[in-house]
Amino acid sequence: MTTSLSCGIVGLPNVGKSTLFNALTANKASASNYPFCTIDPNVGIVSVPDPRIALLALLSKSKKEVPATMKFVDIAGLVKGASQGEGLGNQFLANIRETDAIVHIVRCFEDDNIVHVHGKIDPVADIEVINLELILADLQLAENVRSKLEKQARLNKEYAAKLEILDQIIAHLNKNKPVRSLALEKEAVDKIREYAFLTAKKVLYVANVLEKDVATHPGDVKCVYLKSVEEYAASEGSAVVKVCAQIESEIALLPKDERQEFLTALEIEEPALNRLIRESFYMLKLLTFFTTGEQETRAWPIAKGMTAPEAAGRIHTDIQRGFIRAEVASYDDIVACKGRVGAKEAGKMRSEGKEYIVKDGDVILFLHN
Repeated sequence: MTTSLSCGIVGLPNVGKSTLFNALTANKASASNYPFCTIDPNVGIVSVPDPRIALLALLSKSKKEVPATMKFVDIAGLVKGASQGEGLGNQFLANIRETDAIVHIVRCFEDDNIVHVHGKIDPVADIEVINLELILADLQLAENVRSKLEKQARLNKEYAAKLEILDQIIAHLNKNKPVRSLALEKEAVDKIREYAFLTAKKVLYVANVLEKDVATHPGDVKCVYLKSVEEYAASEGSAVVKVCAQIESEIALLPKDERQEFLTALEIEEPALNRLIRESFYMLKLLTFFTTGEQETRAWPIAKGMTAPEAAGRIHTDIQRGFIRAEVASYDDIVACKGRVGAKEAGKMRSEGKEYIVKDGDVILFLHN
């Protein structure tokens, strides 16, 4: 279930979406200097960078390492009027609706050789074009749903409760505010989940900058475009990752043993894509537990708040059904004790039952019928 969680990569045409997607996935999505180069969404599965896997595998002498994965979808560039079907609007909106969260690429660089769909560089204006189209699409959806529920609400209190929530959403959207910024109780969120409002999805902003703006040091003057994106994101509680899509695509093409030398020359600690993947993972409220042994060490992504049997179900439904208990130790304790055996001897291995809530970094052995 959670392994299929996906992020839709969105943005205006020519902001670097496909270049970034190619670097992320090593797939060859078409990347050209004209709008609507990406029409059908490209889909790629990427590994979540996590150094803990290698160390656990070393301690267990595992034959194989299997990282957690995420799905990224490169969606066609959107233009003003998409909510009314302009450009590839209807297709674009439908593709976003199928993803779990949004990675919004914003152009934060000037280049006369790359066309800007609006003829000028203004990252916040670009963000607002897309956000407004998503808000308009949600408003249309909310009003359509409301009109259908109004008659049914006279006979069923459940519909009446939904109507009340929809009225709150419509009023909020009419202020040009996304659904995600509306304070709703969990019960209310569950009631309207089926409608998959676009602006209810979490957003991670990716500022695509020039090479000179990648390596920053204390005291450096920030790229003014990047700063404007950071301020906008902060105002709505979203995160920002800075990347140079062109550099990332060059890194992805290099042999692995040459990448660190390239990064060092640019004064970069790690590829920005590693941060993008990790931030996307956290944005979806995922955490990782591990299983480890001689055959393999594997990272399992699950939603925060899952119980031990639910986590066991990520491995196999039979393990969830026959769950007896879980032997759990933290990653830190496993490393400090040099493996599962050492952790057990040091009293760091716990026996947990069906109510146990799995924590990030738990190393688990499930016992089952």
